[in-house]
Amino acid sequence: MLKTPYYLIDRSKLQKNMEKIAYVREHSGAKSLLALKCFATWSVFDQMSQYMDGTTSSSLYEVKLGHDKFPGETHAYSVAYDDHEIEEVLANCDKIIFNTINQFERFEEQSREKTRGLRVNPGISTSEFIIADPARPYSRLGEWDPERIETVVDKISGFMFHNNCENGDFERFSAMLSDIEARFGHLIAKMKWISLGGGIHFTGDDYPLDQFCQRLKSFSETYGVQVYLEPGEAAITKSTTLEVSVLDTLYNGKHLAIVDSSIEAHMLDLLIYREDARMPPCDGEYSYQLCGKSCLAGDIFGEFNFNHELKAGDRLSIEDAGGYTMVKKNWFNGVKMPSIAIKEFDGSIKLVREFGYQDFVDNLS
Repeated sequence: MLKTPYYLIDRSKLQKNMEKIAYVREHSGAKSLLALKCFATWSVFDQMSQYMDGTTSSSLYEVKLGHDKFPGETHAYSVAYDDHEIEEVLANCDKIIFNTINQFERFEEQSREKTRGLRVNPGISTSEFIIADPARPYSRLGEWDPERIETVVDKISGFMFHNNCENGDFERFSAMLSDIEARFGHLIAKMKWISLGGGIHFTGDDYPLDQFCQRLKSFSETYGVQVYLEPGEAAITKSTTLEVSVLDTLYNGKHLAIVDSSIEAHMLDLLIYREDARMPPCDGEYSYQLCGKSCLAGDIFGEFNFNHELKAGDRLSIEDAGGYTMVKKNWFNGVKMPSIAIKEFDGSIKLVREFGYQDFVDNLS
């Protein structure tokens, strides 16, 4: 039995998402690129690349990872490229997307041989968190003025719109796409490809896939463009757990259980967005606040019910722990990083990476 903590990626559960992504490609014509900012565990890229068309990135290192580890297209995007990295970015990508016209003009000559695009900010989004809202006031994410964008449309071939965030509502997605068409349709018609970004939760339960496919296909045919999607969470949702063990319990007005993991170090998004972790549903009579082992007072996974009293040595499984976890894990407090393991189709579990003291040492100097 593997020592906890470890992230466990279940190929069978991952496969369900991959099949939905393949269905969308077949019935809409839209291509899907894995958003590496959400999930970059390349040990399962062999499986994912059979159903997805490539990767999209947010930095030089992600571009290189996509190029080296994931067959298919490699799209490069960054909020801002630096002079010392642009040549390496260009050497490792098929398409390069600039965040601003200033950036495009700065690297126009160097990127002339590449397929080039521009991020467009439509000024609307589905984000409920200001920290994650690309359309927040004074946003730096993309160009928003159609007249200014029109000055470069003859030098680029595509746009990237990224304004969905955990959006599982097809009608809302469609309405926002209509808003984009109303404002930027005359410019979209001059493009060859359009990325609609990520955050569209089309692999979720009961999502109307056929309506989604028809909407994408209609958009593509109306403007004569190849549509790209950039699923991150949608690609890996419900595929991964964080396996932990109880180290201690105590009572201080509530029953508390301390586990060998940390929300700040291993599931940072929960802390940033002040959300609880997810555990298997249980209405048992034993309620515990699940706590991490770091010294941060607010290192708390949430409150959950169990069918029995917890004790040191009990193993627990935190659900849906794939997105924005492994890519954000850190060495706060020197807490041991979770290993990474894969549950194969036959049920066997394979350890693919274990982190130790030397990794902690090498992280700094």
